[in-house]
Amino acid sequence: MRKHHKVENLKFEGQTLFLRINGEEKRFPLHEVSSVLERASDKERNAFEISPSGYGIHWPLLDEDISIDGLLGIVHFPSQKRKVA
Repeated sequence: MRKHHKVENLKFEGQTLFLRINGEEKRFPLHEVSSVLERASDKERNAFEISPSGYGIHWPLLDEDISIDGLLGIVHFPSQKRKVA
């Protein structure tokens, strides 16, 4: 399995999400990440699962998913197939 990102130390302080991605400490204001997480209780926020591949984070009590690429602002474009003339 290809590891997309190494995600560790996810925690919330007030209205801020803190986590380590690929060895770098990151912080994100919840209003920029997810209105669902912004309104969630501590219990709901702290019940999360980090995907084994490091692709994203899932909050089962909230049915909320966030991709790590999305947090980092990485945009993927579909590959275009070349037409053979």
